[in-house]
Amino acid sequence: MSEADKLQKVREQIDTLDGELLALFNRRAELAAEVARIKREAGEKEDFYRPEREAAILRRVRERNPGPLAGEQVAVLFREVMSACLALQQPVKVAYLGPEGTYTNAAAVKHFGHGMLFESLPAIDTVFREVESGNVQYGVVPVENSTEGVVTHTLDRFMSSPLQIIGEVELPIHHNLCTLAEQMDDIRTVYSHQQALGQCRGWLDLHLPRAERVAVSSTAEAARLAAENPQAAAIASEVAADKYALSILHARVQDGAINTTRFLVLGQQSPPPTGNDKTSLVVSRVNKSGGLATLLAPLARYGLDMSRIESRPSRQGQWEYVFFIDILGHAEDTGLKRALGEMERVSSLFKVLGSYPRAAH
Repeated sequence: MSEADKLQKVREQIDTLDGELLALFNRRAELAAEVARIKREAGEKEDFYRPEREAAILRRVRERNPGPLAGEQVAVLFREVMSACLALQQPVKVAYLGPEGTYTNAAAVKHFGHGMLFESLPAIDTVFREVESGNVQYGVVPVENSTEGVVTHTLDRFMSSPLQIIGEVELPIHHNLCTLAEQMDDIRTVYSHQQALGQCRGWLDLHLPRAERVAVSSTAEAARLAAENPQAAAIASEVAADKYALSILHARVQDGAINTTRFLVLGQQSPPPTGNDKTSLVVSRVNKSGGLATLLAPLARYGLDMSRIESRPSRQGQWEYVFFIDILGHAEDTGLKRALGEMERVSSLFKVLGSYPRAAH
């Protein structure tokens, strides 16, 4: 059998499989529509998105995946199938810190898939307000970066918001030097978000020490500005570079080999336990010796893992602080539920911000 005949035979098998996949995709969509019909008949008319259900499906397909596709690739495929099916059940609106082409935009798509109705908003506060008002069902905002630390405005906004965290996304960040300039010597100004400039500080000190660094509202806005000035560059994503027709003069200019940003998904109500969850809360205690140790003692007693703690000024009094804490587990888990009850009793401020499925790694 010739090489051409062998290739033709394999391609015919692929064509057959593609037909089977198409039928299965549509069968799954029919079943999703049936789920929506049953829910509506039972009186459910609100949001049909179930983050705990989707997290369980994605975890299961990763665990059962025999390869050769990587687990993350399989998860992306299933995420898009679920997103398309949910769009058939009910349109879902998701707001994110924009404009289009930001890393928050990429995080929103990673979490929800392309089937949602995405709305770009100019500020973190605006994202919170749109979800609080019900104009959109969900919001996506950045909360911390592995190099530059927390996004303080996101944490502070939780102090006054009734919203709950319903999910998290971890996104590897690869910054690029995007420009119309043909060579480095032509670049006089570098635009980017303040966090991105900080994440590339060492590279910029070495390669563009004389260029002015200008912080703007987002990496996508930086790309837009760079597209208007042949002597400017932007630290931005590939998506932003493509959107504004910029060349990537240097790729992956972030200082650390590992540069990851964590994003939070905002909603009205936290999902039920999945068995692989995280709980976020904000607590405070009257400022006196041993106050923080007293707050955290229940976690040690119940053998619970605290994955993050961050202090912020309380704005209630001079040198008084609140603590944002992430704990592994769900607020409905027996041990964590008891620990939270004990923490609340010794706190001057206690607020659970949400229990939600942990980001997949």
